[in-house]
Amino acid sequence: MTPHLAITMGDPAGVGPEIIVKACARLKDRLEAGKLRLLVIGSNPALQAARAALGSDLAFPEVSETDGDWPALACLQAGPEGEPIRPGVLSVDGGRFAYLAVERAVRLAQAGRIQGIVTAPLNKEALNKAGYHFAGHTDMLAELTGARGSVMMLAHGNMRVSHVTTHIALEDVPKRLTPERLRYVIDLTHETLSGLRLPRRRIAVAALNPHAGEGGLFGRQDIDVTEPVIARCVADGLDVVGPVPGDTVFVKLRAGQFDAVVAMYHDQGHIPVKLLGFNVNPETGTWDALSGVNITLGLPIIRTSVDHGTAFDIAGKGIANELSLIEAIEYAETLAAARAPATSAAA
Repeated sequence: MTPHLAITMGDPAGVGPEIIVKACARLKDRLEAGKLRLLVIGSNPALQAARAALGSDLAFPEVSETDGDWPALACLQAGPEGEPIRPGVLSVDGGRFAYLAVERAVRLAQAGRIQGIVTAPLNKEALNKAGYHFAGHTDMLAELTGARGSVMMLAHGNMRVSHVTTHIALEDVPKRLTPERLRYVIDLTHETLSGLRLPRRRIAVAALNPHAGEGGLFGRQDIDVTEPVIARCVADGLDVVGPVPGDTVFVKLRAGQFDAVVAMYHDQGHIPVKLLGFNVNPETGTWDALSGVNITLGLPIIRTSVDHGTAFDIAGKGIANELSLIEAIEYAETLAAARAPATSAAA
C-alpha cells in the first residue's frame, strides 16, 4: 500500500505554502499515478493564494477528517481563519496555525489515517506568542505523542548526523552527556539506518573535546563516558566506533567510512551538514538552494522536515526552493514503507 503522508504547512506567513505548491507540482506525475498520497494541513486560503501567485493549475480540494477516502492530493483546514495572514509578517495567527496543523497531523497518525508527517517550517516567536511554549517542532511532537525522549537527525546525501543535545547552552552539554542518553541516541540512530534500508550501519561517535580529550588533558568525558558506552554497544553487536575527533569525523563520514555520526551538540552536527547542503551563488554571495532533511527519532510516528526556517524575508516572492521539502517527503516515504510490514505482521 502507498503510504499516505501529511504535510503540515508550518507558519502560513512563511515559505511553507509556496514550497508545498512547488513540491507537489514537481511530484504531480507520481500523485496522478497513485504512487504518492499527500494531505496538506494548514490554512487553505494561504495555500490557494500561493497556488494563484505561482500560476499553478494544481488542485488542492479541501477535505475533512471524517471523509472516508481522501484524494491523492488534498488540503485539510487546521482551524478557523482569523485575521488575514500576510506573507512575511509575523502574527499570532501564524503561530496558531502552525501548532494546530501539527496537532491534527499527530491525531491522524495515531488513528492510522496517515503513515508519516512532513513539516514545513514554523516561526518560534509566533508559536510562543500564540501561547504554545515550545522550542520548536521536536519538543511539540514529543509532548503531543507522549514520547519519552527524541533525537534530531540531519541528513544530506550520505551525511547523516544525529545529536545527543541540540537547543541548550554550550556550557550545559557536558552535563547532558550521560551514558543513558548516549546509548539511547546510538540505538535510535541504528534503528533509523535500518529503516532507511542501508546495507551497512556503521556509526561513529564524535568526541566532545578536541582530540578526544588528548588522554584527559582537555577533559575526561570522552574517556569516562563515551568509551565505555561504545564498548557496550560493540559487545551487543552494533557497529560503532569512536570517540572520533570532531575535526575529522565528518570528513570520514563524507568519504563513506561511516553511515552516520552521533554529534555531541547542535553546532558540531549542524555546521558540516548545512555547509554541504547550501548551494551558494558565488556571483551574488547568496544561497539559492538548500538540500537537507531533519528527521525526528524516538517518536511513535514518522516525522521528517525541511532543514530551513520560515524565511519571512522572501516569503510570497515566488523564489523559495522546494528541494528540501521533496527530500523530506522521500525520506518519510522510505521510513513509512519500512515500518509497514512490521505493522501488518503485528496486526
